[in-house]
Amino acid sequence: MRVEEHHHDVVVVGGGLAGTSAAIAAARDGQSVALLQNRPVLGGNSSSEVRVWVCGATATGHQRYARETGIVGEFYLENEYRNPLGNPQYWDLVLLEAVKNEPNIDLFLNTHVLDVHLDGQRIESVMGHVLGSERELHMHARFVIDCTGDGSIAAAAGADHLLGREGQHEYSESWAPAEKDDLTLGSTLLFYTREESEPVPFIPPSFAIDVQGTSILESRVIRTGDNGADYWWIEWGGELDVVHDNERIRDELWGVIYGIWDYIKNSGKFDAENLTLEWVGSVPGKREYRRVLGETIMTQRDIEQDRRKPDAIGFGGWSIDLHPPKGVYEPRGAAQQIYPPGLYDIPFGALYSRNIGNLLMAGRNVSATHVAFGSMRVMATCGVMGEAAGTAAALCAEQGIDPTDLSESVTTLQQRLIRRDASLIGVPWTDPADKGRGALVTASSSLDPDASSVVDGSVRLGADTAVLFPRTSAARVARVCLSAKQRTSVRYAFHTTADPLTYAPRELLSSGTVDIEDSESRWQSLELPSARHDEENLVLVLSANDDVSWHTHPDYLFGQLAMRRRADLATRDIDLHVDDRAPNEIVQWDVKALNRTRLALRIDDGGPYAPRQVISAYSRPFAGPQIWSSAPMSNGPEWIELQWDVPQSIEEVHVLFNDDVNEYANNLHSSRWPFRVIPEIVADYDLEVYCDGAWYTCVVERGNRRRHRVHACCAQNVEAIRVKVLATNGSPYAQVVAVRVF
Repeated sequence: MRVEEHHHDVVVVGGGLAGTSAAIAAARDGQSVALLQNRPVLGGNSSSEVRVWVCGATATGHQRYARETGIVGEFYLENEYRNPLGNPQYWDLVLLEAVKNEPNIDLFLNTHVLDVHLDGQRIESVMGHVLGSERELHMHARFVIDCTGDGSIAAAAGADHLLGREGQHEYSESWAPAEKDDLTLGSTLLFYTREESEPVPFIPPSFAIDVQGTSILESRVIRTGDNGADYWWIEWGGELDVVHDNERIRDELWGVIYGIWDYIKNSGKFDAENLTLEWVGSVPGKREYRRVLGETIMTQRDIEQDRRKPDAIGFGGWSIDLHPPKGVYEPRGAAQQIYPPGLYDIPFGALYSRNIGNLLMAGRNVSATHVAFGSMRVMATCGVMGEAAGTAAALCAEQGIDPTDLSESVTTLQQRLIRRDASLIGVPWTDPADKGRGALVTASSSLDPDASSVVDGSVRLGADTAVLFPRTSAARVARVCLSAKQRTSVRYAFHTTADPLTYAPRELLSSGTVDIEDSESRWQSLELPSARHDEENLVLVLSANDDVSWHTHPDYLFGQLAMRRRADLATRDIDLHVDDRAPNEIVQWDVKALNRTRLALRIDDGGPYAPRQVISAYSRPFAGPQIWSSAPMSNGPEWIELQWDVPQSIEEVHVLFNDDVNEYANNLHSSRWPFRVIPEIVADYDLEVYCDGAWYTCVVERGNRRRHRVHACCAQNVEAIRVKVLATNGSPYAQVVAVRVF
């Protein structure tokens, strides 16, 4: 066997979304990176080998303004453009190309790490075997990031870790079992089906399990229309060791899949004559194993209540999603979920080992209890943690420090992440290197939400219907356009949200009744309650009345969010808990039914869309949309301009466009957008500089489909810069989130 010695600044072990994001982040910060993956493809559980859908803080659309940006956001947007039908093979390509585009990454596929070599309480190197090529790799690194999911590197290095479920008393978690045990969430195999033009017989293998002799048919939903990750509940192994018993778990899950397919094909209860199996997984998708202990241990309380962290490096929002260890053989529901009231911060202290000096971790092996892990384990959130861990490793390598030292000046890490457009929310941008922060900002026009009087549709108030909108303290009146089948009245109420990270109605501020005379649409004036903050989210709720219609505008406006109260929260597979510990307002209000619907609401306040928003402290919605929006683009290009009293020397300009982070993305296996590119993203633009008494064009960009663009633009004596928008990808408004100048 050939032995090779390799030296890198950062070695990342594990090529799921956490590891892929970590490697890219560290490489973009100029560090030499090795990415080791023991499978032939990247993506981990999301890859074509396993095919679990990529979920994250959006919580399948329950959380608002929650889609991840940064590296995971790049994956989303590129996949939607390249892969509108959700082909898992194309998703593999999106990830592979992203890694190959980084010259600082050396990628080692089919490489399984077998041993770890220590120098005291530090990892000196890891040793891996490249399967199929008889090569033994000795990977020397200054910093190692364990993204194996199983915490294999951490365990081999002697890092402190947790395994199993903690008892309620250990971390005061009401969702934990009464006593500690070694049970975990199980693993899953999935399958794909295809319809042929002629009947296809199915003869089950001898190891197929007769599902009619189990509780599966009583406790799970089986339909011929379901496919792929719709069968996430085909899970087993939580009572075993999901690593050491991996092969046994796979065999049992094969028996369940072929038993379910035998029932679908041969029971006579389904129209399945022409259906055939297209693909059956052979690599179990693991959910849980070791969790490496860091300086901070995330608990149930951190997900539900103590959601803000001073060392925040990203956010989550998925429910605390706990599955029974018995898996498919559990006669109750396949999952219990309780949603946090909004997004929550993930602290840097959960991403590095407390006893191995140069070890970081990201993904489903981070520092958390079993209960908190139930929310943090989903893959887009793992990718967010991966980007933060990779960035932290790069900073440590740059400065010659360890993660414990970096934690003492975590603002440096946060500002680096924000500069990269990573997934932080409510953490202000304060970098003094950004010359744009002190500029005077003007624009060709600004959106006046009160100017649009055109209505072209309506929504019947068959259920309580609401609109969330931003307002500043200057706004006094809201107007809604209503009509009725007959003379009637409808109750209204204004609420605030619990905090800037939540978007469902919580505290009642004022209420009243509106009389509606006839079927002619009329604008009704509602007095707004007094503002308690300079900027805040308000929610206007109109109570259900089948006779009343709320009219709609023809164009969608980012920052106004329509929602409808759900009539029934119960499902057969999932138990959605609602209790005093973590109110589930976000589950009670459905935004999917009215996705991209703009209810007719007018507010005489353009503050949330003013030009100054492009140099605000926030680049994601936070007590407002935090974007500049032009008026409708009807008279040629729109522009946003930054001016300085003292001429500047500039080298680089960052422009962030609006990719509508409220739009839920998951076309891998379950859903797709009606467009390949977010309409609000600016497609065609020029970047101009004003110096020596004239305007010069330094960047010409056409066909853009990305949110975050970084442009080299070296110029001296610059008095102003301008982003001139010529076209969007479909929106009538030119919208820019941020302009940063370095």
